[in-house]
Amino acid sequence: MTFVDDVREAVCSIPAGAVASYGDVGRRVGVGARQAGRAMSLLDEGVPWWRVVYADGTPPFCHGGRAPVLLRAEGTPMRGARVDISRARHQWRP
Repeated sequence: MTFVDDVREAVCSIPAGAVASYGDVGRRVGVGARQAGRAMSLLDEGVPWWRVVYADGTPPFCHGGRAPVLLRAEGTPMRGARVDISRARHQWRP
């Protein structure tokens, strides 16, 4: 299994209404935030990419800027254009 597969698994485990930062995903799979972001660019459209945000809660602008709409549709807590990361951050079990 490659680290790209690990990133896919981590992102797919984030439930609707929750988010993780690129750094959170990277720590989960043992790589840096930039490496996690690069791996995410290799994932298929079926992976819930919109649930991975920047550390300050800013959604990614890829895929035509659809992330905020998808996050709101899932009931993710937002503060304006950003995710309320303190309320929405996913906590993985060890």
